[in-house]
Amino acid sequence: MSAPTTTERMTRLLSLVPYLTARPEGVPLAEVARDFAVPERQLRRDLELLWMCGLPGYGPGDLIDLAFEGDRVRVTSTAGLVRPLRLTTDEAVALVVALRALLALPGLAEREAVGSALAKVSAVAGHAAEQVTPVALSVDAREQALAVVREGLERRRALHLHYYVPTRDERTERTVDPLRLHLVDGRWYLEAWSREVAAVRLFRLDRIDDVRVLDEPSAPPPGLHLRDVDAGLYQPEPGSPVVRLRLSRTARWVAEYYPVEDVRETGDGGLRVAVRTADMAWARRLVASLGGAATVEEPAGLAAAVAADARAALTRYPAAGQPPSTSAH
Repeated sequence: MSAPTTTERMTRLLSLVPYLTARPEGVPLAEVARDFAVPERQLRRDLELLWMCGLPGYGPGDLIDLAFEGDRVRVTSTAGLVRPLRLTTDEAVALVVALRALLALPGLAEREAVGSALAKVSAVAGHAAEQVTPVALSVDAREQALAVVREGLERRRALHLHYYVPTRDERTERTVDPLRLHLVDGRWYLEAWSREVAAVRLFRLDRIDDVRVLDEPSAPPPGLHLRDVDAGLYQPEPGSPVVRLRLSRTARWVAEYYPVEDVRETGDGGLRVAVRTADMAWARRLVASLGGAATVEEPAGLAAAVAADARAALTRYPAAGQPPSTSAH
């Protein structure tokens, strides 16, 4: 996941203390992470940083203090950081416009909460809120897909979707039982039970060409193991084949970009790595894209397939010294 910007993190840190102070009994860490839309790992780093913040002097009683009890956290010393946020009239009006536009979106989740927030901000804006002109929104395909997916989740209905699979460069049709949504690095993902492959799959919403809610109820099998996105989006199935590659110095980035196993130095600046994947078509494209910077050591079938792809590609080019063939039209 990409690191948060300084502005994003500072805003979150300034909001965390009043948020926790309003809940003196403590809040589960998972709930705080969900409310602030960050992974729990990032939230823990934020809380550790808060421990070092406070008033000049930085002695006992000057710093923010937190207490962890099981999976819950609460503030025991605020260091004075409890004053609620006060909006200017312009800021309040901007929020009124945004919240009204949000309420106009189809399939909005937590509509009641948004409506409550709009009422409170409108009260702050006073007469200025009454002068706000309605804003017409143009909803793009990704937002429409998000609205439909949320509707399916709220109504607990199955979804039928047309999905583009970039690793195979093909469009597929799927009937899925939606489980939950993830927002990772600014992209929305649907985690769902795919009936076609009888397994849990992640679908990137910007790769969904069309989606509709079905009349039939969502019925995923009980006891499914849901993905821990803190461990990364790419998580190969246990037992997936292992591809072993020898990488030259210029291809070392592969070991940083992809989740690899058994990384070993080769002594010449390169690496030997193992990549676990059930998609051999993806592995073929990866090796081909690296050119001579990668050599397949296992499995032998993959090495033969890559060599065949290379020979087929060469036939598309004329022999040295001969002009390319042309056809009359």
